[in-house]
Amino acid sequence: MAQAQAVIATLKQALKAARLTYADVAHGLGMSEANVKRMFASERFSLDRLEAVCQLIHMDLTDLFQLVEASRRRITQLTEEQERELVSDVKLLLLAVCVRNHLSYEEIIRNYDIPETECIRYLVKLDRLHIIDLLPRNRIKLRIDENFRWRPNGPIERFFEKEVQSQFLKSGFNSAGNMRVFLAGLLSERSHEAFARKLIALGNEFTELHRQDSDLPLEKRRNIGLLLALREWEFTVFRPFLRQSHQ
Repeated sequence: MAQAQAVIATLKQALKAARLTYADVAHGLGMSEANVKRMFASERFSLDRLEAVCQLIHMDLTDLFQLVEASRRRITQLTEEQERELVSDVKLLLLAVCVRNHLSYEEIIRNYDIPETECIRYLVKLDRLHIIDLLPRNRIKLRIDENFRWRPNGPIERFFEKEVQSQFLKSGFNSAGNMRVFLAGLLSERSHEAFARKLIALGNEFTELHRQDSDLPLEKRRNIGLLLALREWEFTVFRPFLRQSHQ
């Protein structure tokens, strides 16, 4: 698992920082250097052995785990290649959205018609993409930041623009809890920038509420879509009436 690999990698870095070699570790543990090298290469440590190595560099296990957590960079954006892999498989994309929404393994298989073995296979892929850490008993730990965003005009945004945007707007928004507001007007550059900042703040508030509600059971949460958009715009049917100098 990626988490075990991260612990051993961090331990190696700590040994290097302390200027300790495998020979030093072997001497401190009363082992042969060959066995120490084999232990690090296989990444198989008993808890007692891990603690003993930590003691050689005057650390305890808590210190090591804190270093591991500090070293794990929270992902705010995927690479182009990672996004392409997600959109190439709709089930993989579904699982990515599920874990982004803090669904557990049990909630995923309870709410979606995906066999358990297939679900685990997709979670392993998300682990490989560094979107999650897949922990024992199929527990899921997110590695993406709360302010995570898809790449602007990247594969995911293009996918949603093609497959989702028209579906989202194809509604009367008349049901309880639904809302649609469309406004158009003439604004100065200063007012435009001020309103853009308000939209950013509103988006951040949505993200914070999403984080706060993540600990609630799934039956107390609903899928909510929020579309924020602001740009210079002229109604298409009016364009034929514009003077040439204004087109």
